[in-house]
Amino acid sequence: MCAHVVVAEDDPKQADLARLYLEREGHRVVVVHDGRAALEQARRGPADLLVLDVMMPVMDGLDVCRALRAESALPVLMLTARTAEEDLLLGLDLGADDYLTKPYSPRELVARVRALLRRGSRPLTPGAPAPAAAPTMAPAAPPAAAPPAVLTAGALTIDPLRHEVTADGRPVSCTPGEFRLLQVLAAQPGRVFTRAQLLEHLHGIDRYITTRTVDTHVMNLRRKIEPQPRRPTRLLTVYGIGYKLAEGPRGAS
Repeated sequence: MCAHVVVAEDDPKQADLARLYLEREGHRVVVVHDGRAALEQARRGPADLLVLDVMMPVMDGLDVCRALRAESALPVLMLTARTAEEDLLLGLDLGADDYLTKPYSPRELVARVRALLRRGSRPLTPGAPAPAAAPTMAPAAPPAAAPPAVLTAGALTIDPLRHEVTADGRPVSCTPGEFRLLQVLAAQPGRVFTRAQLLEHLHGIDRYITTRTVDTHVMNLRRKIEPQPRRPTRLLTVYGIGYKLAEGPRGAS
């Protein structure tokens, strides 16, 4: 899959290495060296994915991600030397789809980009019209598929059509990755999913991607949907196996 990838990295050697490996993969790569240039390049488009370093001059990567998410669903892979859990959670909470901690393997970078692109990129500007196709004699349209059902698990409600989550009746803001994970779990409350199974739903099968992304999404979701995040009663760990969503009664636990 050939894609247009923007790499925002202020270290010239790191940027050149990322560009080299991504171009070998067949992608068209534009490199910028500060946060404001990254935001302008993403807005200018057409871009399919943004590789975004957190520590950037002029405008840091977190501010870029925050501004971009207010207007775009462009996939974002964050690069960070910050390994503290709160820093990583903040990036995901702002809407990053995945992250890599430095130092990283260029092969892993390529694999993460490949996985994010497999999920399908969306237009930079929500609601932008698709390019006009050449006129053809199209067959009759098939019957419209039924909209996905609203999912419930105890006090949680997940509406796939509206991309909305509520907990105890209050709205919960979720990143795309968090929403996908919650949707999978809520489709079968009580079922235990392994990290590998959840990762497949998030990114597709790719041997270079770790399960750390799943764990991070779970920790972030617990902060949002649990009455007491340190003592979860909804999004549960099944030790040695994975995670499940409890079939609890409605209302606060």
